[in-house]
Amino acid sequence: MGTSIRVLTDGAADERAVSSAATAIRGTFEHEERRFSRFRPESELSRVNAASGRSIALSPSLGAVMRLALEAARSTEGVFDPTVLGAMGAIGYDRDFDEVLARARGMLHPTSPCGRWRDVTLEGDVLRVPAGVGIDLGGIAKGWTADLAATRALEAGLPWALVNAGGDLRIVGDAPAIDVAVEDPYDRGAELGRLSIREGGLATSSIRSRSWGPGLHHVIDPRTGAPAKTDVLQVTVTAPTCTEAEIRATAALLGGSATAERAAVAVTADGRVLVGVSIAEAA
Repeated sequence: MGTSIRVLTDGAADERAVSSAATAIRGTFEHEERRFSRFRPESELSRVNAASGRSIALSPSLGAVMRLALEAARSTEGVFDPTVLGAMGAIGYDRDFDEVLARARGMLHPTSPCGRWRDVTLEGDVLRVPAGVGIDLGGIAKGWTADLAATRALEAGLPWALVNAGGDLRIVGDAPAIDVAVEDPYDRGAELGRLSIREGGLATSSIRSRSWGPGLHHVIDPRTGAPAKTDVLQVTVTAPTCTEAEIRATAALLGGSATAERAAVAVTADGRVLVGVSIAEAA
């Protein structure tokens, strides 16, 4: 999934439980990465995209995430859209991000609006994607996997666990208050401040974290098919799950300063840091 995974738990936890949880979490991410990766031709998601125009049966896991993605598209009126695969390829993000950086790829094809989520049908676990449309579940799949891995950690016997997938995280169990650093988008590695949380999920969406040229970054605006032009550089959101936080963060970033989403921390292009209020209220 192009990120590092870290786990935090009670220092007094049973060593066998810690070892079992670590194995379960690693296995969960490895297994789900093989399912959801758009860069692996053998992944289930790649098979789904190869079947566009035809109906295909999904595994329960892919069916669950696809259902969440379509529900998110409806609730955000298409601001969150899983049908952005073609747009991702058009801007050069058609391979692992390290390879994108190494080649400094630019715009390859003219952009076009996405917005085809309304034409995707999911009945039970049978999906039909229109011909020529591709699905990308990147962020939501990572959040869902973090939620699943955290549950597996409790099942392994840990009293509580924080699963951190590259800054997007889920806390489960009877955890203490944990300070989570919010990175400064203007100075990678520096902190803007910290949020104290003890349960639920957190996710950050940014147009600066994965960028490889002027105006080229990984957050697609489905309305244009191009990298988002927004007056918000970065949004960090808390929610009951990491999956929900991923959805809210992406929608808030794309909505810009006019969004009604409630962000924990938002950083605008003019340098303002908005804390604990909706961006619309603080603009």
